[in-house]
Amino acid sequence: MAYRSGTYVAFHAGGTTDPTAPNSDIKYYNLLKGWNASSRHEFRLTDSHEKTSAVRDTSLKATLAARLRERLNNSKNMLLIITRNTIKDRDWVPYEITYAVDTCGIPIIAAYPDFDIIRKPADLWGLWPICLKDRINNNTASVIHIPYRQTVINNAINQFDPSNRPLGNGLGYYSNEAYRSFGLL
Repeated sequence: MAYRSGTYVAFHAGGTTDPTAPNSDIKYYNLLKGWNASSRHEFRLTDSHEKTSAVRDTSLKATLAARLRERLNNSKNMLLIITRNTIKDRDWVPYEITYAVDTCGIPIIAAYPDFDIIRKPADLWGLWPICLKDRINNNTASVIHIPYRQTVINNAINQFDPSNRPLGNGLGYYSNEAYRSFGLL
């Protein structure tokens, strides 16, 4: 069994590494890396993407899939960045979700940049890829739905792993008390 210490970050890249591209969410991944690198923040991310060698955009699909599986196998959780772009992804995000839930059994931390507080995750179903909807509906995915905020993400990635899953049958969310402790209420 793999040693699971990392957080796997999944997002819709839109086929680009350009953080200004309107149909890509790579800017949110880059922001996470910036928080982690800064000494001004108490944010720490053990990024599963950095635990294996890089894959170029021109790599064969089979090579990329193998690398993603390796990274997921070594992850304790998945941070899934969900925006209006996520549902457009028809290949890698669904693949990553499916493998994370069905094979690795890791919890998903669904982070939404466009929301300050999440109280009714089911109201966000229109943003979810079909594979996530299916796994929430059949109770195979352990998911906590959170706003994309540094303190909340930091708490979730340090709290949830295969032995400590979010409550809520795929529709987990933080309480008002938790939001107050994060300074969001």
